Amino acid sequence: MQILLTNLGMRAASLDLMGRQGMLDFGSFTDLNRRAGELVGSELAQLNAWNTMASQWYAWFQCAFLFGAAVGGYLFGKLGDRYGRTKLLGISILWFAGFTGLAWFAQSPHQLLFLRFLACLGIGGAWPNGVALVSEVWPNKFRPALASAIGMAGNLGIFAMSSMAAIHAVTPDSWRWVMLVNTVPVLLGLGVLLLLPESPAWKKQSSQETGMSSECSPSVFKGEHLRCVFIGIGLATIPLIGGWGSANWMMPWADEIGSQIGKEDLKAHIGMARSLTSIVGSFFAGMLAVWMGRRRMYFLISLGALLTAQYAFWMTVPGDFSFLVGAAFLGLFNGFYFGWLPFFLPELFPTSIRSTGIGVSFNFGRILTALTIFATGALMTAFESDYARIGRITSLIFLFGMVLVSFAPDTSRRDMMH
Repeated sequence: MQILLTNLGMRAASLDLMGRQGMLDFGSFTDLNRRAGELVGSELAQLNAWNTMASQWYAWFQCAFLFGAAVGGYLFGKLGDRYGRTKLLGISILWFAGFTGLAWFAQSPHQLLFLRFLACLGIGGAWPNGVALVSEVWPNKFRPALASAIGMAGNLGIFAMSSMAAIHAVTPDSWRWVMLVNTVPVLLGLGVLLLLPESPAWKKQSSQETGMSSECSPSVFKGEHLRCVFIGIGLATIPLIGGWGSANWMMPWADEIGSQIGKEDLKAHIGMARSLTSIVGSFFAGMLAVWMGRRRMYFLISLGALLTAQYAFWMTVPGDFSFLVGAAFLGLFNGFYFGWLPFFLPELFPTSIRSTGIGVSFNFGRILTALTIFATGALMTAFESDYARIGRITSLIFLFGMVLVSFAPDTSRRDMMH
């Protein structure tokens, strides 16, 4: 839900808050956007300038999500290894839900940017502690299905937000409701803290390490674990850059075109198509990884995502049925990735550093992704907000995934209780 909040609502929020701060004349912008197909000269230049500014703010909000989640993934992951998975999972959820609620009061793009960064610290912290907890509680024979369920649950959240947006459009006049909806997980965080048992594997490891000096404590950045961290970061970065740096630009592209052709809900339908197929992909990801092998599956996912993205950004435009099909197939491969990652990443690390290792691997990739988005923002200016050209370039990252996975270790015999 938080992922789609960023993709679905931040361009609309940018336009509203830019208008409140005098960065654009919202009435003139609405009129020019309505007449976009007939504009020439200074009016066309003005509309392009405002759209480019909105795209740049959208990129900043994506970066706030990514940098915040990266920092939070490390901090909350490390605290989870020290104080317990369940405790830090609950705190992470309360953290991101609370700061998301505060974002309802933002009156400028800068205020919203700051609050989104703070909220995303908690988003980054929830994933590694939740994944570590699940991987340690369930026996190996059940883990493929549970890892797939984690990816599927994320896509259910995306689908839920897309469905709500199809019913109640996210526009510059009405974007704040998505902040209130995403405050509801406060109840989940309280439930986790009060009702969810701690990981038995973590409790056993913690009792063994009682009294151990900090110099003797294991670290993901030392010795044999360092190679696994770099591989984990790389494997998690590929789908993040592929998603945030290319496929997710389908949303503001559809938003811009939809407002020009009178289909305000176009972006919501794109989100629904992607999330539905992502649910299917993530549901089967863990089982397919066992059947065909972890590394072979990752290679095939990367190949499929590359071919689909190149087709979508070369051959289709928003409003075409083929664009919807391309978005749906990208969603399928996205689901495969994010069902595969919670299955594979915990296998790279022992219990003592599992939350930290998962948090660093998954979330540090967000830093590299954010740098890509910074570059994308510059390209948006250079290419005059041509989303298609940006997507063609950034989706080439899937090529690197096909190469990188060959260096990953065979983790199929890892005992997750140690």
